Amino acid sequence: MIACLQREVAARESHGGEGRIRAARFPARKSLKEFDFDDARGLKRDLIAHPGTLDFVTAKENVLLPGPPGTGKTHLATGLAIRACQAGHRVLFATATEWVTRLADAHHAGRFQDELRRLGRYTLLVGDEVGYVPFEPEAANLFSSWSAAATSGPRSSSPATSPSAAGARSSATKSSPPP
Repeated sequence: MIACLQREVAARESHGGEGRIRAARFPARKSLKEFDFDDARGLKRDLIAHPGTLDFVTAKENVLLPGPPGTGKTHLATGLAIRACQAGHRVLFATATEWVTRLADAHHAGRFQDELRRLGRYTLLVGDEVGYVPFEPEAANLFSSWSAAATSGPRSSSPATSPSAAGARSSATKSSPPP
């Protein structure tokens, strides 16, 4: 009987994780195990080890992944976020352009605060391609409001790669407070 219940719990957890992964809208399914550290210029495994524990999610800290194009930032951000899904966290992934469009649409429709509350139900929000977007002043203000509303209390960052040249693409994972 106990073995049967353990199998049922394991099956539910697995299906729940898969559902959260699908709902997160990742561009591709990538895991941290698949990441090729040998191809990543200047990235050390131990820098990813701490964020890989997901301590940043429970501490409501941000993780920034700066670096030049083609260094695996999206892969790492996706891998961290998939690990969070498997651990029971609700995650939503979008590019910076998609976030700005979503926030601007909500603002223009008079539902900006409602959108912020809805996004606050996610434990982890991932913004990709942040360095590629030239923000208009209004979009920058909306993005900034989202960022401020998405976390509470003091914020800190955990760099996962070395700082890069201007104009480089970055991925950021953002922990949100629980609803």
